[in-house]
Amino acid sequence: MDDRHLRFDGLDNVRDVGGLPLRGGGTTAYGVLLRSASLLEASPADVRRLVDEYGLRVVLDLRTPREIERDGPTAVAAAGVETVPLTFIGESREYLPETGDDTDPLLRNYLGYLGDHPAHVVEAVRRIAGQAPALAHCAAGKDRTGVLVALVLDAVGVEREAVVADYALSAANIEAMFRRWTAAAGVPMPEDLTPHHPRAAVMDHVLAHLDTEYGGAAGWLTANGLEDDALAALRTRLRS
Repeated sequence: MDDRHLRFDGLDNVRDVGGLPLRGGGTTAYGVLLRSASLLEASPADVRRLVDEYGLRVVLDLRTPREIERDGPTAVAAAGVETVPLTFIGESREYLPETGDDTDPLLRNYLGYLGDHPAHVVEAVRRIAGQAPALAHCAAGKDRTGVLVALVLDAVGVEREAVVADYALSAANIEAMFRRWTAAAGVPMPEDLTPHHPRAAVMDHVLAHLDTEYGGAAGWLTANGLEDDALAALRTRLRS
């Protein structure tokens, strides 16, 4: 899994979700869904590559309105690629189904995305099904993006171990992202980056919760408004 990162001039944590093993055989298709950190520093060459090589049609921006307003429009949007703001972070993080008060804060956040903004999660999946090639991103491309991509992969039938491994793979990029961010801001690197690393056990727990309550990510998506034909289209697009 560790050779899946795509190298760009100004973009971090970029990968194509193609090539992942499906339950029952086969793999996911390349060129359908990319995932990344923020597009703020995309170079002209990065934009040309996304538009010309990948044929990018839509960007799913999972950041908050405050983040988007602070950073302004991206060069990818300026190049004419439709950019859809779909924040996953709500005003409250009180949503925590049946897990108790001592739950990992990261798990609390991930379940919170599904509880606070289910319509945005579903709309992101709907856009992937109908407008791919698509790119989903947040700030670091590991938490909000990680949850969305994990739901998509589980819904199309990717083996569970591979879903979790794709999520955890963002850990390889944490140090490089912080070096870029701190250099740009003129501040020192944090002494300990461990709290910022994705934890496989957390995604295992999220997916197990969806298994128990909805029969998996596909069940959660349809229960929250994803149409059957959109789910079928998603599976057709992403199964090679």
